[in-house]
Formats: sequence, structure tokens, C-alpha cells
Amino acid sequence: MHVQDSHWSSASALAAGGATMSAAGNGRADGARTTPLRVDAQRNLEHVLRAAREVFGELGYGAPMEDVARRARVGVGTVYRRFPSKDVLVRRIAEEETSRLTDQARAALGQEDEPWSALSRFLRTSVASGAGRLLPPQVLRVSVGEDRTGGARVPQQRTQPAELRLVPEEPVAVASVPAPEDDTGASALLEVVGQLVERARAAGELRADVSVSDVLLVIATAAPSLPDAAQQQAASARLLDILLEGLRSRPA
Repeated sequence: MHVQDSHWSSASALAAGGATMSAAGNGRADGARTTPLRVDAQRNLEHVLRAAREVFGELGYGAPMEDVARRARVGVGTVYRRFPSKDVLVRRIAEEETSRLTDQARAALGQEDEPWSALSRFLRTSVASGAGRLLPPQVLRVSVGEDRTGGARVPQQRTQPAELRLVPEEPVAVASVPAPEDDTGASALLEVVGQLVERARAAGELRADVSVSDVLLVIATAAPSLPDAAQQQAASARLLDILLEGLRSRPA
């Protein structure tokens, strides 16, 4: 999973504008063809979104729109009719994946009584879903809490998996998290994952120095993109087992 910040500057208005233009285009069709066009447009949208998740998950958000179109088996013009810029498509995918992770975290929090079981369930579910490869920059850069040196430790993601690393940044207060319309749901995800972390830490089952950003880093790194689905699943499960052992506290 690779995030490229240059593709994160678009405003939500672009998406609304694209939708308006698309609707206007459909409106020009004669009444007899309106329903078939809407069905085809919806089918094409689903193909594009599915292809975008696959392409961005494998190659990162730097992958060109042509790759998305090729995977969706549509013309690149079809992609741009639905998403007037690549920024808009990137935002759409990241919003959906962040929302999915948030739902998974809430489900684990509400359905597991044991703090460690809740945290590990969330990690296993999120890694299995592959959403870690599509986390947006807001989630990877905002940290709730500080490390042992007093500075925030946050995952920094570049174009290639090998460059995913922790970099020091200034501590970020929860109050400074961007508004929901600007952070694609990152603050909601950080809040609920923070609850899972705090519960496990308070129960003495999670290492005291583990932060929310560490948990997000586990999600991002334990979902490698491999060409064979069975190998990918086995590799993810094995890597996650190792990382979970590293997160657990040990008796003094």
C-alpha cells in the first residue's frame, strides 16, 4: 500500500462537479435510452472502483489512470467522466477504505469483551480485508499519543513498500486533526482504534510504548501484495502472528 501525497490535493467539489456533468450528459439522452444508459453507467462505475482498489492496492496511488481503465476494461475517457481528476478517484477509494476500517474497529470494540481479543480481532480482520494497502496520508501521519522520547511516531509511506518507515514529526494534538470533510474520516478511525489501544494497555496486555500509529503500521505492513492469492493470505497471517507477539506485554 503506497500513498503519494501529490494526488491528495483535490477538493470534494470536483467530485460533485463530475457527478453533475455526468448527470447532465445522461439527461441529454432521449427518454427511451435513459434506463439502459443508467444501468451501463452504474456497471461501469462499479468496474472502475473495483479496478482502482486493485491497481492502487498493488501499485500505490501513483499508478496512472490508464492502468485503472485497462483493469476495468473501459476506456480512460469513461474513468474521467466519472472522476474528473485522479485526485477525486484517489479520495473516493481512500474514504471507502478508511470507513471500512472504522467499521471493523467498532465491530471489534462492541463484540469482544476481552481487550486483547478486541484488538487482535480488529487487526486480523483489517489485514485480511487488504484495506491497509489503501490507507490515506491523514491516517498514516496523524498520531494519537507520543513515544518514549516525547515525540510523535507516525508511519510515513512512500511509493515503494520497502520505503515504509517511521519518521519523527512534531506531536499532533487530537484537537488539531482536520475536520471530517477534509480528512476523509481519518479522525473517526483514529478515535476508535485509540479506544482499542487504551483498553488493551489498561488491561496490561499491550506494551506500554505501543501507540495508535504503531497499530496502523501493523495494518499497513501485514498486508503484502503478492500475485498468488493463497500465498498472500498465508504470508499475511504469518506476518501478523509475529507482529501481534511483538505488541503483547510480557510479565516482568
